[in-house]
Amino acid sequence: MDSRVNPALLGRLNVRRVLEVLHQHGPASRADVTRRAGVSAPTVSKAVDSLLRSGMVEEGEAPAAAVGRPARVLRLASSSVRVLGVVLDARACSVVSAGLDGRFGEEDVRIFPTPGTYGRLIDMAARRAADLMVGRNATTLGLGVSMPGLIDRRTGEGVLSPNLHATDGRAPGRDLAEKLGVPGVVRQESHALCLAEGLWGAARGLDDFAMLDVSTGLGLGVMSGGRLLEGATGFAGELGHVTIDPRGRPCGCGNTGCLETVATDSALARLVSERLRRTVDIDEAVRLFQSGRLRAQDLLHRTLDPLAVAVAAVLNIFNPATLLVHGRLLEAREGLFERLLDRVRRRALGPPFARCRIVQARGSKRQGALAGIVHHLMDSMAPRLAWPAPK
Repeated sequence: MDSRVNPALLGRLNVRRVLEVLHQHGPASRADVTRRAGVSAPTVSKAVDSLLRSGMVEEGEAPAAAVGRPARVLRLASSSVRVLGVVLDARACSVVSAGLDGRFGEEDVRIFPTPGTYGRLIDMAARRAADLMVGRNATTLGLGVSMPGLIDRRTGEGVLSPNLHATDGRAPGRDLAEKLGVPGVVRQESHALCLAEGLWGAARGLDDFAMLDVSTGLGLGVMSGGRLLEGATGFAGELGHVTIDPRGRPCGCGNTGCLETVATDSALARLVSERLRRTVDIDEAVRLFQSGRLRAQDLLHRTLDPLAVAVAAVLNIFNPATLLVHGRLLEAREGLFERLLDRVRRRALGPPFARCRIVQARGSKRQGALAGIVHHLMDSMAPRLAWPAPK
């Protein structure tokens, strides 16, 4: 076995290391990057030069100090380059433009109702993406697509999307990339949210955590040792299609009584709609509860109890150090998250529950789509190894 170190690979790994330091800690001087990365100053200098040439990092002056010469800092590129995020969802889709730091404003977002056919879906997304690319003095490095359902990671094709069947057998990342002339990647929406929480959210800097999405459907992303668990073909994390009630409601997957039919934002919105005898989305349902105009505690309990089962299952099976829960239903009433934790405590095994920090997620599906392409760009530069956490 050849034990010699490949200098080219080592150089790429150092580049990745510098990128990860800037992602986790924000703008920093070269000296700070050297200290946090745990490598030599000449090594950091070479990596930084490579990143500056690639356009993924910018260097400029830090905010003026009270005295002395302003220091120069490195930051993830946000003015000279951009990335696009495309969120495909059951009711509405969106396209967003951001820098590599994941930041964007209202002017960087385009929203449109989800059309009924795949062709119109791609055309509408491509037009809005092109609109965001025009007039910017910046290079678009690529686009990330966040999409519900099963996605074959080898081909980028949707295999089965219970909540968006128009994408079954289709590859939106590839199709949008061809239309726009930039690299594209597609991520299952729960996996994308998991990546976003690791880059910019409540799991920033963590290598071991889980992210439970209970919005439109119910999906799971698990980060273990700094790597996303995707399974043999990318289908891992579909907890929402575990049967909880064999005589329950029909699910978009073709089964009945799936967990996602009773423990999600969509499930609560449907219960409220049935109670009020008119269609209500989750945003309106939350407003009704928060304002006191709707006092249907029983509907909250009917959603919270199965959600506690889902959370307990994640704790028992994966034993994460941190679990993030993404969904709007927990905003419906003050103290609802604490009620969920109390139910989880009764459902989960004691040790996994006691050793897990359960918090509400900070990220959004838009950030998930952006995180998908940012991770892809980072992986294209070098694979991620098990580095010690930057200081």
